[in-house]
Amino acid sequence: MNKGQKLVSMLELMMRRGGVRASELVDRFELDARSLRRYLADLRELEVPVRDDGRGDDRVIAIDAVWRRTGVQLSLAEVLSLHFGRTLFDFLEGTSFAEDLSGAIERLEPAISRAHQDLARQLDTRFLAVREPAKDYRGTASELLDEVITAVVYNHPIEARYRKPGGAMETRYLLHPYTLATFRQGLYLFAHDVENGAVKTFALERFTDVVRRLGEKFTMPVGWKPQAHIAHAFGIITGTPEAIVLGFSEAVTSVVRERVWHPTQSFRTLPDGRLELQMSVAITVELKRWILGFGPDVEVIGPISLRETVASSLATASRRYS
Repeated sequence: MNKGQKLVSMLELMMRRGGVRASELVDRFELDARSLRRYLADLRELEVPVRDDGRGDDRVIAIDAVWRRTGVQLSLAEVLSLHFGRTLFDFLEGTSFAEDLSGAIERLEPAISRAHQDLARQLDTRFLAVREPAKDYRGTASELLDEVITAVVYNHPIEARYRKPGGAMETRYLLHPYTLATFRQGLYLFAHDVENGAVKTFALERFTDVVRRLGEKFTMPVGWKPQAHIAHAFGIITGTPEAIVLGFSEAVTSVVRERVWHPTQSFRTLPDGRLELQMSVAITVELKRWILGFGPDVEVIGPISLRETVASSLATASRRYS
């Protein structure tokens, strides 16, 4: 980097909450004590309020928090939105993505008005996003996540090895990564399988290796919409839609009516008082597990193939408790 680029990068580090150690600046930008003094002097000439505290390994260089204010004050609603946006990605703790998100929010903190700063410090006790069982993206998965995100942003094809659930066998793919999606505290990649000619859904943690083709770029298809890719999914796994008809007992009628399970859903009351739910979705493991979760309070009316599958699962479970 030239001097100007170094100054900008150093300034960004100094603007972090708590500043940056002088030793980190020296190491990262290959400076000696004299050149560091010159860089700090240049910033002060530009009327940047540089704070230089401590000595030796404890020496910290920072920018005065008042100067860091952007002049744009965040409203209370915007502060709350930042809080919930951060908590939505708690399951990525330990990855560089989470660190970058935290860093971005820290840089916005000076824009929080003084009237709201006390509240901002108490958001974790006033508002809570309850965690679901989350997938673990630390370690090797964190490195794969960086590769996948970069490939998505820059349209790089990727050569990947993928392990399907319940098996040790790996499949090799050449993929065009279109969209990275979050679902139930997990990450999923919508990618075009070049050999198969179809867009498929991949769970990120099942990739065992990802290599970007740096010298190549693919073209995103015109009109690509990830929402359309999962339009028939009951969750994240897609497929051919079928007409699903379920009957729910009166004990769970209010619970079922309270939620939008799928955009195609419709309700009606059956002659025996049960609630009928109809929707057009793909029959996947997600749908089957959801139905089984209602136990004796639901009956699959159609299609017959789904009815038989659910009946078989319930019979197996019953035998285990007999």
